[in-house]
Amino acid sequence: MSKPRVIKNYEKVDEALLEQIKLKYPEGFASHLIRFTDVNGRLSSALPFETEEKYYLIRMTKSEAVEIIADDDDYDEDGNLLDEVREEYAGKYDDDDDFDAADIDPDEIADDDVGGEDED
Repeated sequence: MSKPRVIKNYEKVDEALLEQIKLKYPEGFASHLIRFTDVNGRLSSALPFETEEKYYLIRMTKSEAVEIIADDDDYDEDGNLLDEVREEYAGKYDDDDDFDAADIDPDEIADDDVGGEDED
């Protein structure tokens, strides 16, 4: 059985998922973005992230990815997750999922912006 695939805007991601994303990408998001064509045929960029239940694409541009990290107090001035934050979050979550963006079929992705699955 394949996992549901969900596109979410960064602003709509809940705090627990954000903490897991920060653990997966402790040096920021910008260099990990992938490009894909959304259900409306528009070229988009997003950060791939996988949980036990779902594949997520967290929609953001490269400039937004840089700004998000710069404005986040969990990261230092160099864009690295603070050690104390990493230790706090690591105690909450397992980090055994490996995600391969090449496994994503854009035709199978639910987009929150066009009536797809929403977890708010």
